[in-house]
Amino acid sequence: MTSSLILVMLVGGVVGAGFFLLFTVVERGTVSGAAALAQLDAQRMRGRRQASLTADRRHQDESVRLRKVGSELRDALANRGIKLPPTLTANLGITGQSVEAFLARTLMFGLLGIFLPFLVLGPAAAVGVINLVVPLWLTAVGALIGALIPYSQLQRQADSRRRDFRHVVSSFLDLVAMNLAGGRGVPEALQSATAISDGWAMVRIRDTIEAARLQGTTPWAALGQLGDEVDVDELRDLAAALALGAEDGAKVRDSLSARAGSMRRKELADAEGRAAARSQSMLIAQLLLCVGFLLFLTYPAVARVVGT
Repeated sequence: MTSSLILVMLVGGVVGAGFFLLFTVVERGTVSGAAALAQLDAQRMRGRRQASLTADRRHQDESVRLRKVGSELRDALANRGIKLPPTLTANLGITGQSVEAFLARTLMFGLLGIFLPFLVLGPAAAVGVINLVVPLWLTAVGALIGALIPYSQLQRQADSRRRDFRHVVSSFLDLVAMNLAGGRGVPEALQSATAISDGWAMVRIRDTIEAARLQGTTPWAALGQLGDEVDVDELRDLAAALALGAEDGAKVRDSLSARAGSMRRKELADAEGRAAARSQSMLIAQLLLCVGFLLFLTYPAVARVVGT
């Protein structure tokens, strides 16, 4: 009975998927000229994006095939007017991941969460040990958990890298202030300060300033755009301060020194807060060990009293 029910469900799923594909192919609808031109532009952009995936050097460690699948997903979401939240794009920007690869991983983990309960509990349901409804409910839960795994990993990685980025920005402010004190202008001070380190955060700032020089824009405007891209308020504040006082080196130097000191005090407070949280975790673990040891000591006496 169970095997026949599974077969009926599979056949029903295949037939339903066939009707859905037929509906999506046949149902075109009528569109206006402007909408048709917009669709044509979207197709051309999709082709350019597919071609640029093999030439993009920013994400060389990502699979091109995975990014192509994510590109299709991104275009499908864009065609339906669905935009990714700014926090997600900022987290992807700070970690150096592409939107296409993230969407493809989310889809992959979601599909894995759908099929994993069937693979684990399917044999037990086929022999009648458990009800078939249990794996079906687990597939929905598994798909949700699987789709949330890439996001949770991205969030943890983004928080860690953003904390490191803020630490580098505070050092960068001190270096710029020192260069300004040496008599250099603001653009020269910014470019010279980035040459002191080859860390990923300093390289990111250096590339941003160099791109601004080649494009003919001001470096503080480029730093402000970088702050929006990676969601770091300190970079936006730095861009605003440089834009207001770019002509007066003394005021800029004092402002940068003050901002660097404020950032260091904030980092120290955050470090003390994390240390206090870890101390509390260690205290809870020690209390649990003490409770377990007390139970181990009192169990023979309690068992003897209860037994008598």
